[in-house]
Amino acid sequence: MATSDSDCTPGCTCQGRLCHSRLSQPSISSALESGRHSGATGRMFLWSGAKGAQGSVSERRTIYQKIREYDILDKRKTVTALKAGEDRAILLGLSMILFSVMMYFVLCITMVRSYSDSVWTEESSCTVLNSSVISEINCSYSCGSECWKSSRYPCLQVYVSLNSSGRVLRLSHNEEAQEANPECFYVPKCRKDHAVMHTLVLNISEQLKTQHQVPCYYDPSEQQDNVLLTRLYGRGAIFSSLLWPTCTLVMGMLIVAMVKLTQYLSILCEQISRIKR
Repeated sequence: MATSDSDCTPGCTCQGRLCHSRLSQPSISSALESGRHSGATGRMFLWSGAKGAQGSVSERRTIYQKIREYDILDKRKTVTALKAGEDRAILLGLSMILFSVMMYFVLCITMVRSYSDSVWTEESSCTVLNSSVISEINCSYSCGSECWKSSRYPCLQVYVSLNSSGRVLRLSHNEEAQEANPECFYVPKCRKDHAVMHTLVLNISEQLKTQHQVPCYYDPSEQQDNVLLTRLYGRGAIFSSLLWPTCTLVMGMLIVAMVKLTQYLSILCEQISRIKR
């Protein structure tokens, strides 16, 4: 079927198929361009979306790293503070132990030695038989640097009867008086004023005369001719003197042991936490 020339547009052949194809080419090209534009826009959207996702992930990682660094710094500060406190506690415990050892040494060469060397170990009761001043004993006292002057003190002699054996013995005040002068009961400190020492000794004599029964310490081997009214260092004095160094030693050992136990438990907890991770 033939078509008329009026039905055909300029630049087109009169054949309908060719005219339709030429009319459709611009639309196809525009469609292709729009498709390319939409594809590029999609790619840009996907790229921007991926970039945004990567940015959020990196921000999260940065925040996590910062938190992790803060946690590590806090832990390091805590560990440093704990270590310094533990070092101070160990130093305190060792100082207490050293101080107690020094106190033991001083007490052993003074009190414990005097107590162990004493032969008047048994306690009994004695009856006062006689108490009188028998003589004047010369003594010297210090009046300054390299200055000594002489004086005198009365020698009070006391005889007692030991009730456990019936022996008559001289009574001395303690080990120091017995070593200074075995004949005298009490040896006062030498002073310039002789009257003061004489009055002191007479008062002691009167007190002994009023007390017929007095406690005394004697030598069980019966080799000494003297008995003692009091011991210079008795069991009570030794016990009270050794009590405080013993408490200091125990406290120092407890402090060191507790610090070491805390360190061991912290290391054990850290190992357990690592195993769980």
